[in-house]
Amino acid sequence: MHAASLGPVLGLMANALVFGLCWWPLREMQSLGLHPLWATALMYGLSFVVISVMRPQWFRSLWQHPQLWWLFLGSGLTNFGFNWAVTQGDVVRVVLLFYTMPAWSVLFAWWLLDEKPTRASLLRLLLALVGVALILKTPETPWPLPSSTMDYLALLGGASFALNNAMLRKLAFLPESDRMGAMFGGGMFITALAAAALLPTGLVSLPVDISWWPFALGLALCLLFSNLSLQYGAARLPANTTALVMLSEIIFATASSVFMGVSELTVRKLIGGLLIVFAAILATMQSDTKESP
Repeated sequence: MHAASLGPVLGLMANALVFGLCWWPLREMQSLGLHPLWATALMYGLSFVVISVMRPQWFRSLWQHPQLWWLFLGSGLTNFGFNWAVTQGDVVRVVLLFYTMPAWSVLFAWWLLDEKPTRASLLRLLLALVGVALILKTPETPWPLPSSTMDYLALLGGASFALNNAMLRKLAFLPESDRMGAMFGGGMFITALAAAALLPTGLVSLPVDISWWPFALGLALCLLFSNLSLQYGAARLPANTTALVMLSEIIFATASSVFMGVSELTVRKLIGGLLIVFAAILATMQSDTKESP
């Protein structure tokens, strides 16, 4: 791998590491009475305040470049779907459903970036989707289809993250502070509004104490670092490559959840995961070939 592509790929993998491990502090905070939607709003809110104080001019860009609102929306829905699902559902299943993202990424890259899918990208997409189908098809389900609210939340998160990555690429000409302001703002406002709207249903409750604050502070700092890494990587690589390189999150989430005993690694999950990871490796190899003189 050339030095020019190594940095962006490592940046994306750093982001994937944080998101692959974030299920643990989110579950710890939930056990202490803080719903993942409130936790997400709080953590993104801390970063939003930091960005807004250090770079207040980003608000001007929000009105000068309305496309930043798509980044705002993509970030908010990504965190709404993924963080809630990974806290409530099976970690490995949720992460793999989230990574139907390459399918959405092909469409968003074609629509927003005029990156028409090639035969190679469609082959990688097929490999990834076959892997996801193997995960979804359990003995209890007749078809490899979503079977719970958490499944649909994970799919929503994946589609939104694909939109997020495509917009990062499209808005690469803007300062990182502008893009980060939109991302942190969306992560804070959309999850906070969703949590408030769900209070009457009983699905979300208000926290009764603050014993969860060390987890919230630590994860907020990690999210700030991971989003900086995502900004760096996604703005320098094609959207389809970004989506597939970040499939490394599957490895981090699977290994950590199995090690801690909250998920079971079956043969079906293993084969499906290997197909998805193989698709990501093919994407990286093709990226290297394009950059070779």
